[in-house]
Amino acid sequence: MEKILVSACLMGRRVRYDGGAKTSSDAWLARWREEGRLVPFCPEVSGGLPVPRLAAEIEGGAGGAAVLSGAARVLATDGSDVTAEFVAGAQGALAVARAHGIRMAVLKEGSPSCGALSIYDGSFEGRRVAGQGVTTSLLELNGIRVFDEARLPEAAEHLRTVEAHSRTLET
Repeated sequence: MEKILVSACLMGRRVRYDGGAKTSSDAWLARWREEGRLVPFCPEVSGGLPVPRLAAEIEGGAGGAAVLSGAARVLATDGSDVTAEFVAGAQGALAVARAHGIRMAVLKEGSPSCGALSIYDGSFEGRRVAGQGVTTSLLELNGIRVFDEARLPEAAEHLRTVEAHSRTLET
């Protein structure tokens, strides 16, 4: 059975920067939880950041790939550089995914770690830009498909395709 990496905050864990969760009541996540597929993970906590913590954004909305290449930093609202923690968290997510043979993830949209389609622009004024977070970028670079919580039907179809392909290879 395929395992799925999932943002811990979507599973009700209070790991977000503000000490809260973003619990999802989506039927797909509930089903996958019952099936024992989900592997909850918070890259920011894994990377060593506390709960609660200052909000952070990628400078200039440059995206996770720029952070991974050293071309951009992740900064907290007080200007402190938390790039190392975000990169360590992304590496931790990849290690967990590899340990479980995970080939797909469902991560929290908008996060500087987990954003799959959009991130905040680095101004701390609530503006989003197209882009990926640090963890999403690292996972995608390593062949792990990432979906946000609004694209769960698409994620379910991808899961069906992956499992059908695996069954074909086994025969």
